[in-house]
Amino acid sequence: MLTVSPELLRASAAHFVEGELAIEDVALADIADAVGTPVYVYSSAMFSSQYQLLVEALKGLPNRLHYAVKANSTLAVLKQFADLGAGFDIVSGGELSRVLTAGGDPAHVVFSGVGKSTEEIDFALKTEIECFNVESAGELARISERANVLGKMAPIALRINPNVDAQTHPYISTGLRENKFGIAQENALALYRLAAADPHIQVRGIACHIGSQIGDPQPLFDALEQLLALVDALKNEGIVLTDIDLGGGFGVTYDEEPAFDVTAWGDRVKERLGDRGLQLSIEPGRFLTANAGVLLTRVEYLKVGDEHSVSNETSSAGKHFAVVDAAMNDLLRPSLYQAWHGVLPVKQQNTDGNTRTWDIVGPICESGDWLAKDRQMSLSVGDLLCVLSAGAYGSTLSSNYNTRPRAAEVIVDGAAFRLVRRRESLQDLLTTEML
Repeated sequence: MLTVSPELLRASAAHFVEGELAIEDVALADIADAVGTPVYVYSSAMFSSQYQLLVEALKGLPNRLHYAVKANSTLAVLKQFADLGAGFDIVSGGELSRVLTAGGDPAHVVFSGVGKSTEEIDFALKTEIECFNVESAGELARISERANVLGKMAPIALRINPNVDAQTHPYISTGLRENKFGIAQENALALYRLAAADPHIQVRGIACHIGSQIGDPQPLFDALEQLLALVDALKNEGIVLTDIDLGGGFGVTYDEEPAFDVTAWGDRVKERLGDRGLQLSIEPGRFLTANAGVLLTRVEYLKVGDEHSVSNETSSAGKHFAVVDAAMNDLLRPSLYQAWHGVLPVKQQNTDGNTRTWDIVGPICESGDWLAKDRQMSLSVGDLLCVLSAGAYGSTLSSNYNTRPRAAEVIVDGAAFRLVRRRESLQDLLTTEML
């Protein structure tokens, strides 16, 4: 039998049962047979267990977890986190609409993002969200203006850019001066003074978010110290904050990365905030959903380099390509970030010496359309493959490129599973257009 390293599955909701991959008590092959491929499959139990890890890490400290909707915005996922007691971190009016549809409480919603439109600000003010995380002087002025027009008081925190290197991929680093996010620390005091004097603004807190997929917690602690120095400076000027938002970005295991130690991180945060009377907010996304999800895809064709046979086409330069029915429009991370995802056959195989090194590629007309490279497997046309760690930034980054309908989504709960997003039809894609 093909030996699978336990390290590959150590963080994943997927596990082998009698040689076949399952999530919770449901065989993944059964889901693929029922709803087709490609399909995202999520573990309800792992959503809950990851959430509870953070709850326990911060126990004893006043706090609220605001789930970062951008990680996975499927309504059923949002509803589960709302039922668990989560608030929500949003970056658009569309995400706010999703939260409300899923039963989320707007009083526990923080609105981040650098480009809030007038319409989005009005929507958030009318629904009376918890807080705007303000990212520029221009945004503060617009929020004040719209609050005045609507007769509302706008609760705000300033998102500080602490110029701290999160030591992550440059595309997901957000806390450096060269990034577009947040307000430079040297400009923060003046902007807080302006906000505190504004009759339409309620100054509540201070926020930061330095990046995503953070492995070493030290940059998070460095940013925290900068925020606390600003809190103290503001207090000396009579501006007393009640809230501190430390963002998210806790790294997860895709390959060999060690698991982020949320308990040790939480202990140090509690030590620094314990006697300050500040309400803590955090914005986890990937940490809650990434390893709770997989993407199932089926092999359509095999192109075997430098070989000729009836069953296998020939590829160039000795490369072996497994062409599957999922593509970069279903999982953009490998193409966008050169991200690594584990890929396994759903059924363990007897290799019989036929193991080859494959690039797992999709049908989209781009050389950048790949899900994994240089993976050793024994494959046949029709095999079902499982792409691991696909619960975050999978479905939310998906698109209709090449007029491809987006994949279905399924949640497993114990021995049952349910379809929570049907597969798009071609008619769905055409309904908004006109000749």
